[in-house]
Amino acid sequence: MDRITLSGVTAVGHHGVFDFERREGQPFVVDAVLHLDFTAAAASDDVLDTAHYGEVAECIRGWITGAPVNLIEALAVRIAEDLLERFPVTAVDITVHKPKAPIQVHFGDVAVSVHRERP
Repeated sequence: MDRITLSGVTAVGHHGVFDFERREGQPFVVDAVLHLDFTAAAASDDVLDTAHYGEVAECIRGWITGAPVNLIEALAVRIAEDLLERFPVTAVDITVHKPKAPIQVHFGDVAVSVHRERP
């Protein structure tokens, strides 16, 4: 299977279980891997025959900046399911990073990843 990889889609969201996270917001970063077959797109050389990564990025940004959720696990699943519904992909891998998570120890990143496929 062919893949489109979109890394580092970043926006400020208001997700989290704490009131201050929802009030103040923080950066979230999303990586997406879209699994699809490039055969039709390669033959036609037409963006309509593939997953338009600009539109994918806009969709992801919409989820980051949209209605808050408590868990980044929930955000990752919602993004994955939406991309499967909107774009001609057979599977998606989504990683949501929360680099400013309110953790009381020094850390580099917190991330969750999900894989979803068409039934």
